[in-house]
Amino acid sequence: MKKNTLSFDTGFWASFVAGNPFKELDVFFDFAHLDYYKQNLTQAVIYSSKTKVYEQENPGNFFVFYTAACSFLKVCYGLRHKSKKWKVTPSLCSETALHLSSLTKEEYENPFIVFRKAFNKLTLKEFELFLSQITELSLSPCPGDAGSDLMTPYIHLIKMLDAVALIRERGVEKIRKTDQIEAVTG
Repeated sequence: MKKNTLSFDTGFWASFVAGNPFKELDVFFDFAHLDYYKQNLTQAVIYSSKTKVYEQENPGNFFVFYTAACSFLKVCYGLRHKSKKWKVTPSLCSETALHLSSLTKEEYENPFIVFRKAFNKLTLKEFELFLSQITELSLSPCPGDAGSDLMTPYIHLIKMLDAVALIRERGVEKIRKTDQIEAVTG
């Protein structure tokens, strides 16, 4: 039986397709820093209720952000069940990362939880609709009504960005079958 795979659609902004979700995340953060994504997302949500156009000098920049964010969502959607095969390397010290402050202690210990929670709350299509809405509203000089909740997908997207940054910072390791057996019997 053929397994359905989800295309991450990175070709537009990254100029190549890696296929591996962890490599795709490296490409995503090689393209721009975590702060760039969080700031653009926040500004787009703010500008979605204003009459001013976000990135008025060059609105095309925000379209590139939009395409990268859509690819990011697809990668996160693919990661929602990866905690069964992969685990994040534990932190060596008890750090408090202010830039990852959106995560709970449980999510900080296992960032894969963030993806499961996000996609249990909203579908991939709903997240993509959110990105389309804020793109349209933030680039329009006419104030618009989103007609839907923008804060829930925004919060989940910020948490996903922080979770991915944490996964990249710590690294991941494949769970061996013996680890799974020990965890069950131990």
